Amino acid sequence: MIDSDVIVVGGGPVGLLNALGLAQAGLTVIVLEREAAVPASPRAAVYFFFALDGLERFGVLEDVERAGIVDDGGLHVHDFRTRDVFSWPMDVLRGHTAHPYNINLGQDRLAEVILAHLNEMPSAEVRWSTTVTELRQDADGVTIAADAPDGPTQLRAPWVIGADGAGSTVRRSLGLEFEGMTWPERFVATNVRYPFDDFGFGVANIVPDPHHGAIVAKLDDTGLWRCTYCEDAELPEATIPERMPAFFEAFLPDGGQPEVVAWSPYRMHQRAAQRMREGRVLLAGDAAHATNPTGGLGLTSGLCDTFVLVEALAAVISGEADDAVLDAYAQQRRAKFLEVASPRATMLKQLVYHPHDRAALEEQLAGMRALAGDREALRANYLDMRTLETPSLLENRGR
Repeated sequence: MIDSDVIVVGGGPVGLLNALGLAQAGLTVIVLEREAAVPASPRAAVYFFFALDGLERFGVLEDVERAGIVDDGGLHVHDFRTRDVFSWPMDVLRGHTAHPYNINLGQDRLAEVILAHLNEMPSAEVRWSTTVTELRQDADGVTIAADAPDGPTQLRAPWVIGADGAGSTVRRSLGLEFEGMTWPERFVATNVRYPFDDFGFGVANIVPDPHHGAIVAKLDDTGLWRCTYCEDAELPEATIPERMPAFFEAFLPDGGQPEVVAWSPYRMHQRAAQRMREGRVLLAGDAAHATNPTGGLGLTSGLCDTFVLVEALAAVISGEADDAVLDAYAQQRRAKFLEVASPRATMLKQLVYHPHDRAALEEQLAGMRALAGDREALRANYLDMRTLETPSLLENRGR
């Protein structure tokens, strides 16, 4: 018995957006999420200008803009030692892209916006507190075993999308290796209240320093900010709150202490699944590839997966495209991660958190300052970020 056209495992932004797009295409979708609700822990927070095109196609951009902070001021770069600040304004993109700005919004709030739209779709259902335990597939479909609030259950669908994070049960059930490396540091993402605006901070900021490096982003108009720093992963996770005041005392310009609203520690990876397709199962987002979040390329990569996967899978199910298009999805999106997202995130992590050579850092900052003063070069630098995208896989396929 078939329960739906597609089962999506994972109720984060990537899973929910896949479900929304498929439901909008007229398909029935069930989302399985092990948590009881959208997790509120601090994670991703920045969505780049080119990803906004896709959010608009899915009909959620207006609500995302309303919930978040529209940032056309661009990246602010702070020299921790001198407190000098310069920026890369995004107005250079006007007339060159539909949305010449980024949006800052906590990942949990993005998921909630998408969920609100998904809940309006009669062909979609989200089952919370449902943990997938096993996945089996045959020539005709995929059977999923799960622990649900009412006890063990089984569901079946012709197609499954695994969007259940870096520790993906779906990927592990397929026997796929998660190839790559794990960094020796731990990231600590904090949501804090502090008057960063008073000290030259823009909506998006990097502060390179070998001991106090951090990324700071404004999350909303209530004074809530995200500050992410890193520490040795060998330090006890349980005592992070005891160490946090010392970090903020050294990091904040006035040596003050912010109000810590929430915090979340996590390990950082540069990893990709061997394949993003295995038969009737497709991987997307962190289940397919995980990067350290410096530069905001993790969830952005997952959104870019979604924008092409939804279109391709809907076409396959409707008979408008051969399933070879799903092989193209798997190959091209994996390549985009390995060749674009992961190297850039690695470079940015080294710049922000590990600039141990002051002379080299000075040289890098000088180059970034020069770019800030060259509008054409800055525009080209921003537009080059679009290499993370994959064009429609249905072009030249009769559509």
